[in-house]
Amino acid sequence: MATLEKIRSKSVFLIVVIGVALLAFIVGDALTNSQNIFGDRTTVAKMGGAKIDITQYQRKREELNNQLEEARRNNPQQFANFDTQVLSEMAIEQLMQEALVLNAADKAGIRSSGNALRFYMLENPRNPEVMKIVQQLNASGLSVQTPQQAYEVIFNPQRNGMTAAQMEPFQRAWLAAEKATDKIVKQQIYQRLVVGSVRANDLDKKAMYDDYVATSNVDVAFLPFGNLDEKTYPVTEQEIKDRYNKDKGEFMVDEPTREISFIAVNIAPSQADQKASKELAAKTVAALNSGAQLPKEIKKEGVNVTRRALRAADLPANVKEIVTGASDSARVVYDNIQGFEIVRVVAREAKVDSIQLNVISTASDAIGKRVLAAVNSGLAADSVAKRFPADSVATQLNQWIPLFTAQGETNALPKAQLDTLRAAGGKFVALQQGPQGMLLAQIVKQNAPVTVYEYDEALYTLTPSQKTKADERAKFEKFLGANNTAEKFNANAAKAGYNLQNFSVTSSTPAVPRFQGMDQYYPESRQVVRWVMIDGEKGEVSHIYNNNDPTRPAMYAVAIDDAYDDYAPVTNKGVHDMLAQRVRADKAGDKLVKQYSSKTQSLQSAAQAMGVQVRNIPSFRFGRNAGVNDPEVVGMIAGAKADKKVVITKGADGVYVYQVTGQKKENFPYNEQMYDQQYYQLVSPDLIKMIQGTDKVKNNIYKFEGGE
Repeated sequence: MATLEKIRSKSVFLIVVIGVALLAFIVGDALTNSQNIFGDRTTVAKMGGAKIDITQYQRKREELNNQLEEARRNNPQQFANFDTQVLSEMAIEQLMQEALVLNAADKAGIRSSGNALRFYMLENPRNPEVMKIVQQLNASGLSVQTPQQAYEVIFNPQRNGMTAAQMEPFQRAWLAAEKATDKIVKQQIYQRLVVGSVRANDLDKKAMYDDYVATSNVDVAFLPFGNLDEKTYPVTEQEIKDRYNKDKGEFMVDEPTREISFIAVNIAPSQADQKASKELAAKTVAALNSGAQLPKEIKKEGVNVTRRALRAADLPANVKEIVTGASDSARVVYDNIQGFEIVRVVAREAKVDSIQLNVISTASDAIGKRVLAAVNSGLAADSVAKRFPADSVATQLNQWIPLFTAQGETNALPKAQLDTLRAAGGKFVALQQGPQGMLLAQIVKQNAPVTVYEYDEALYTLTPSQKTKADERAKFEKFLGANNTAEKFNANAAKAGYNLQNFSVTSSTPAVPRFQGMDQYYPESRQVVRWVMIDGEKGEVSHIYNNNDPTRPAMYAVAIDDAYDDYAPVTNKGVHDMLAQRVRADKAGDKLVKQYSSKTQSLQSAAQAMGVQVRNIPSFRFGRNAGVNDPEVVGMIAGAKADKKVVITKGADGVYVYQVTGQKKENFPYNEQMYDQQYYQLVSPDLIKMIQGTDKVKNNIYKFEGGE
């Protein structure tokens, strides 16, 4: 069930409480964006004695944003669509994890020793805080490779030719790194102590061993319920309520939750907008064919013209046929609801796309003149370093210089320098010279010329006009005005042509998801969640929120259908449907067990009556069997005697008929270490949950941000 799975699958760090109602509304709250929470104006989130201050949060948020920007630079395709709306909850999650562990470590009296701190600061080359300082020192012109070298330079500046004032910023950075590292060491010590305390005793290990070696030979016939007909197995509301009271513990929520109905109106260009775009395309074609520059009135409409010069192999597939064709007139590449692209060929020229050079750089102008004279008098370029001092010359031989790439002309060499090189007839020439040195170059080889196509590309992105956006907003406002309660909002959305989506949201929800249970969000919809969690009340409908993307504008509105803090109510659709299915399955199971009980003289007769096959499980083990899905039935079979008695019973997923025909114990040696490891894997201790206990994170982030 999507709703409950969404509720249950949340990370423990994102568990949130909206807050306890204040005894009195203080005017100052309104003036400070309602930040006077729990008597602490700066607390973004807290759990027990651990809390996150707004300053900590802002630093972490900025750090995550910087990491994202770096990731986008290094891997633009993978991170191009990463939604920054999730960074807020990522920051809270990481900070709360750190705060919980540190707070618990402090209570336990955990301290990091001097030796441990020394190791992590001076001997561990992977300490990110220290390596950051090493990088900063190198960027400042101080060559250090190791943490020890960095420490020596920072705290013994005079010995290294520096002043104390010059090193003061680095000393502060080092002390800050020590503080951060001290926290890391404490966290690791505490984690090892707590997680290491989860050990199996002798009885645990022996029980696991006994369960594994004890096997049964079982014959099973299984009739799945499949889709149960509601008319055949009717379920009353009272039966659902009774089952809810029995299973209520399953529906506990970790944080105050709101059930919402959400409408996103994506504003597309109207027919009038598309007609205007086609007229603009025709004007652009005419203007380009005239040979003159694009008129200002066309540019004001949003048409951008770029001149490109590309080799045939680099031409985009959608324009290649047009550009390489015989016609030079402007032609339309595409003209649709996205906008248009028009190209016009300006020239076709044969050009060299790369050259090979020998390059020599010298330490001074005087040496450069001597080297230039020598190489042009017959000295081989690869002998320059032998004749002249090694610290005064540097050579790069047979270097290919691309003049064109897939992106077009590179300008790797200015035209004047390229002309000078070509006019030199294979001799070295000075491309740059001055008191600081000279740069000499010689053409070794030029590739054969290739055809370069120079063309103008006119692009226009069709977006909804102001009139279209105003018309859509007026229509949406009219709907909201007539449907200003959650009940009306839900009842009439489809009739008005709006797609209604239902979600469960909390203060840990980064934004409105595009699909239930998916980590994809509507752009700029974080502000909608803020209204739901802070300002809105059950039964209310929000005003219109805007996604201000100029190319894909959208409007949002939301209704709060339900609100609960402790348990998802029986009225929740997901809960209601699950309980109805359980009651229906119970009824079907009872009926089918009664129906086939008279056929259970033998397993074969029961299977034949049910229309299914008998399946043999030769080594049925408790907790390790994949042949039977219902855990209660697994327990019944594992605990049954090998008396060949035919048993029929209902499960959660269907009716089982089974017969235990034999039992044995496998001859496996008892390995204490193996079962110790298996116990640890079975328990799978979660440090944060162990620390958290029954406490809940009180996440107040929407009090500080998220829009209006």
